[in-house]
Amino acid sequence: MRIGACIVLLTAMAGAALATEIPPDQRRSGYSFMSPDTKAMQDEDTANPGMLSVLDGEALWKRKAGSADKACADCHNDARVSMKGVAAHYPAFAKALGRPVDLEGRINLCRTNHQQASPFAYESRELLALTAFVAQQSRGLPIAAGDDPQLAPFVDKGHALFMQRQGQLNLACANCHDDNWDKKLAGSAITQGQPTGYPLYRLEWQSLGSLQRRLRACITGIRAQAYDYGSPELVELELYLMSRARGMPIETPAVRP
Repeated sequence: MRIGACIVLLTAMAGAALATEIPPDQRRSGYSFMSPDTKAMQDEDTANPGMLSVLDGEALWKRKAGSADKACADCHNDARVSMKGVAAHYPAFAKALGRPVDLEGRINLCRTNHQQASPFAYESRELLALTAFVAQQSRGLPIAAGDDPQLAPFVDKGHALFMQRQGQLNLACANCHDDNWDKKLAGSAITQGQPTGYPLYRLEWQSLGSLQRRLRACITGIRAQAYDYGSPELVELELYLMSRARGMPIETPAVRP
């Protein structure tokens, strides 16, 4: 009955006209929708389970890898200095590829090009940990992604995907996160979908996860075919979402229900 009620509610959402984008002064992080206990877990580093991955990422930062026998620290030195503010600008345009890459993609490009090592698998413990460590150096800084003119057509593609109805439920991302935020779905708050804390620890997952994992879960939830990890579509959607959250502070590693 609960599943049936969800389907009825989602179908009703799909029938509604799409609203305009959320005004900047009304933007809210997913943090503001959480219970006091979950907020307290994120706020205290010793209680935040995502910080365990940050510590793993710090060890990986210093570990030599690949046939080049190089560590991230060999090129970038102290991450607290060299990586400060970096995550706030991702996804960023990669000139060699002619398209944007997200932070995970940039880390893997560094592994293959500079360390001459195999790229980490998407959602692997290593890639999530190293990404969380790098992103954590920007915690509290405002998101600035999407301001590069070269990214404009890719932001537009991401926006189009955000507005596109798809799947058996005929829903767009905007139906939930622009039109119905601050409402409830099966007892859970519908947030604005602001990507301020990734990689983040999700209590439902009992693990750290990437923004792409969350996007794929949403797409599967509306009974559509999820894009592959690392696909241009997911990176473009990430880029649009980060540009939509421009000016909001980074929370990595955030905690969510």
